[in-house]
Amino acid sequence: MDAASFLRGNHKKGRIILSTVSGVGSTKDELIKLFDEKIPSVDIITTKSFQTVPNPGNREPIVCSPSPGDFGNSVGLRNPGMEKALPGIKALREAGLRAILNVSLSASNPEDFITLVKAFDPYADMLELNFSCPHAAAGFGASIGSDKDIAASYVEAIVKAYPERKALLIVKLTPNVPDIAEIAKAVIEKGADGIATINTVGPKLYIEPHSGAPILNNKLGGKGGASGEWVRDEALLCVRKIREAIGDYPIILGMGGVTRPADAKAMIEAGADSVGIGSALARVNPQRWEEYFHSMKSGDDVSSLLADDLPLHYTPHEIISMEMHKDVMVMTLSGNMDAKAGEFVFLWIPGKGEKPFSVAVNDPLTFLIKKRGEFTSALFELKNGDTVYTRGLSGSPMVYKKTERALLIGGGTGAAVLPLIGDMLRKDGTLMDIRVGVVENDTDKEPLEDVLSSYGKTMFIADDGKPGRVLDTIKPEDVAGDTSCYIVGPGKMMHKAAELLESLGVSDDSIYLSMEKNTMCGIGMCGECVCGGHLPCKEGTFFTWKTLKENKAEL
Repeated sequence: MDAASFLRGNHKKGRIILSTVSGVGSTKDELIKLFDEKIPSVDIITTKSFQTVPNPGNREPIVCSPSPGDFGNSVGLRNPGMEKALPGIKALREAGLRAILNVSLSASNPEDFITLVKAFDPYADMLELNFSCPHAAAGFGASIGSDKDIAASYVEAIVKAYPERKALLIVKLTPNVPDIAEIAKAVIEKGADGIATINTVGPKLYIEPHSGAPILNNKLGGKGGASGEWVRDEALLCVRKIREAIGDYPIILGMGGVTRPADAKAMIEAGADSVGIGSALARVNPQRWEEYFHSMKSGDDVSSLLADDLPLHYTPHEIISMEMHKDVMVMTLSGNMDAKAGEFVFLWIPGKGEKPFSVAVNDPLTFLIKKRGEFTSALFELKNGDTVYTRGLSGSPMVYKKTERALLIGGGTGAAVLPLIGDMLRKDGTLMDIRVGVVENDTDKEPLEDVLSSYGKTMFIADDGKPGRVLDTIKPEDVAGDTSCYIVGPGKMMHKAAELLESLGVSDDSIYLSMEKNTMCGIGMCGECVCGGHLPCKEGTFFTWKTLKENKAEL
């Protein structure tokens, strides 16, 4: 598809052309493929902003929601860098893409932008220059787009350095300036083909009410950009002003607060040639994204697809006990939950960050924690009586088939997930056989040993120098008859276990694996947890071996 002829002048035609936006939804190669193949109502797919070198971005929390439909975020241009991103983009292009591919680029100087443009131009239909991120490091994002002369000089340098460019050059601008139209006109005059606007408003400070502390975790003191419904009117105003300033020929990719069909229509009427949808995706189940985008085009009501109860609010808990088992801590907090297998929560320490954890026991609220990095180290430094906050539940209760017997296999801290599976299966009257692999047997008791033993026969098998030795204990008779299997642990162990169980005659749709991928937002916005085209933070962490194989998911 020729992007220029498809988009240019569409604001006069009134068609609803839909796009994803940078940093939301289509952030990974798997998700780009998902949108291209399974969400045909999306016309333009936009990548996250790539830089010449990897950028770890900001630490969690990266998102908050002061009120339903309104968001604050501070990702900080997290990306894998050009060298790692380029092969995936190239492979997607060579495999064939239905949709227009808009590759977002970020840099702090013209030379790096030129390098990025030259690298991605052969595979992109559009190249979107990020002159707009309000919470990026100094020299990036809005620090470029806030100055007319700087923004224009960057575009001029890129156009002169690479005149053979085939992709459209789009400049994404920030609304946080006195006159966005003046800047838009300046970059168009220097050779840009169009404008993308708006990026998030702000940055603003978001305070958690219980602690009185900033939620977002960054070098700006917790300030982050505002997106969602509360920026819609400003976005429309910016698009209208830019169209008046640049005329009808240049392209405008409009975005900002678009949630319902009336918003999309208003964006086109304001002068946009396409309509970007970002934060609203967090409110829609990923399995219904196509239904949502189709309804946005057709004008059908989308109210039933939009959730207002996203798991973004914090609850304080007092630490009751911290029981050490070698390098693993069993932390018990005040209060309780009703978590199901497939769901998880985030633990948050103000100023230190947050990470996702499975609930081991609902009442008393218990977690199994291993020291792995900065945040878990901070958890280990706390003491009884201190306050820890939970956010969630994220994920979704697992869907499973009832069977007479079940084999539960855990590895490492994966044992934390087994009690919730036990709760679920005990209600069905399922006979359980539980086996947990540990590095070495504890001289006293293993973490959660009493809890797990209450569900059925339980064995703790030491690796003794051979990781995954627990799998050596599984015999054909252990999985004979009407038996389902549940596996929780490191990816390699789960992969090996699933293949073993299948070889022993267990149906691949009766083998369930807990895909606890790295997740940052917990609401389906950042795409970090994608697994075979699915988002565990929304759809639940458990998938059948059959589903994972069919979707070529990486374990």
